[in-house]
Amino acid sequence: MALAEENAMDDGGFRMSEATAGDFFALLKPRVMSLVVFTAFVGLMAAPLSINPFIAVVAILAIALGAGASGALNMWYDADIDAVMSRTASRPVPAGRVRPGEALVFGLILSALSVMTLGVIVNWLSAALLAFTIFFYAVIYTIWLKRSTPQNIVIGGAAGAFPPVIGWAAATGTVSLESVILFLIIFLWTPPHFWALALFKSDDYGRAGVPMMPNVAGEESTRKQIFAYALLLAPVGMLPWLLGYTTAVYGLVATALGIGFIWYSWKVLLMPDGDRLMKPAKALFGFSLLYLFVIFAAYLADSIIEHALAVPGVLQ
Repeated sequence: MALAEENAMDDGGFRMSEATAGDFFALLKPRVMSLVVFTAFVGLMAAPLSINPFIAVVAILAIALGAGASGALNMWYDADIDAVMSRTASRPVPAGRVRPGEALVFGLILSALSVMTLGVIVNWLSAALLAFTIFFYAVIYTIWLKRSTPQNIVIGGAAGAFPPVIGWAAATGTVSLESVILFLIIFLWTPPHFWALALFKSDDYGRAGVPMMPNVAGEESTRKQIFAYALLLAPVGMLPWLLGYTTAVYGLVATALGIGFIWYSWKVLLMPDGDRLMKPAKALFGFSLLYLFVIFAAYLADSIIEHALAVPGVLQ
């Protein structure tokens, strides 16, 4: 019995995991998943066609599982660099609570389950988009781009921008210009959001050898690119109103948020090189989270009210 236990603990053999359910839940990156679920829900609810409530719940759960699968696969592959970064060292794999092989199998099972569930119960277009999103995040971004180019977050940001398109496709079986605009909002939001983080976490990324923009191009170039993206994001956030998809209420919210994003980015642009406090960068990072939540919440509220007004006897 003692020999069997010794062999079980040998690094070259099989060792039972001591991970808890909470550790496996942490592999799903729940904070990131919550944003994915929210933007997918907005895409689903904003679509012009109504969807059976049961099908809608299944769609959102499948998208959540797909997002969690992406997170697990990312943590499996990035365990080495997560271990040397202060903000990620406590994640289940680098902390030793979950074995890499377990994270890999967990992610692959969830990937297959989420895609098949969405395809069989909802429709295969949304399932194909979800499968592509998981592949893009786990392979194109995590395995290839993240460690090879400072444009990693620019190109890789597409993975995080797909959820509203998937939600839209789940409701309609199609992809429309309106859903593409929702994609563009997240796509243009992603670089300044993560580069603001990279400015005050550049030491972390430097230790891990991840070529984030501040570590490769320098702080000044990063600040200029953040401001450039803010100038692009602000009008794109207003497009749903300008193209007649929403009311002026959304337009006012989007305009105010766009001005705020430009303002915070301008403060980052004016930061001196070597500013160790990084208060403007931290403020932009915080505001960027607020920006995405509020603009999608405004879009959702506008769509719900518009749909309600279109039904005779509702809100009349």
